[in-house]
Amino acid sequence: MSDGFAYLDIIFFAMVAAFIAFRLRSVLGRRMGPDRRRPPVVRPEVRRDNVTPFPDRQPAAEPAPAAEEPSIARLTDDALKAGLVRIRQADPSFSLDGFLGGAKAAFGMIVEAFGRGDRSALRPLLADRVYGEFAHAIDDRERRRLSHTTELVGIRSAEPATAEMRGSRARVAVRFVSEQINATLDAEGNVLEGDPKRVDEVADLWTFERDTRSRDPNWTLVETGPAV
Repeated sequence: MSDGFAYLDIIFFAMVAAFIAFRLRSVLGRRMGPDRRRPPVVRPEVRRDNVTPFPDRQPAAEPAPAAEEPSIARLTDDALKAGLVRIRQADPSFSLDGFLGGAKAAFGMIVEAFGRGDRSALRPLLADRVYGEFAHAIDDRERRRLSHTTELVGIRSAEPATAEMRGSRARVAVRFVSEQINATLDAEGNVLEGDPKRVDEVADLWTFERDTRSRDPNWTLVETGPAV
């Protein structure tokens, strides 16, 4: 008797499964039918290793007018505000807050990579001339058998200093105030410059650039110097 009920259960569940499969096929057929001749949309993979993680460049469906971004509207420097508005006009997806977040990440990556002498990490983040200067300093350090330790304790502030459009190229200078530990040691481990136990406040002015006509979303460092 129990075998008979078990057999009926199997038939019942098979009928339910067949009905569900038929309904799913009919629903999926209606939803996918018009798109069968179109290839699927495959978005390219974005590499995050050794790439300046500046903001997502996917444009909004209806980007806000350039002057309406609150972080730009609050600025009191008229020349800086006008430069940022022009950048927003050339690239409506530009966000000052997103840019500064990426700039801080890039600052940390570059400072620490230079301390390690990691040329491969520096290469995609720097313009050719800046990379040449950084690589030359690393070469000189290695030739003299010196080692340099850098620890970025934290970034206290990152604020835009200037902004402009040069043709299709956007340029933004950022004033960084950071806390760092820097020391240069000789081959025997003697400290020649700095102090491996002291935290110093360092002010830098770094300029980043990007071609707004390019599909490449990344900004590169084109100029460095002390902030005044």
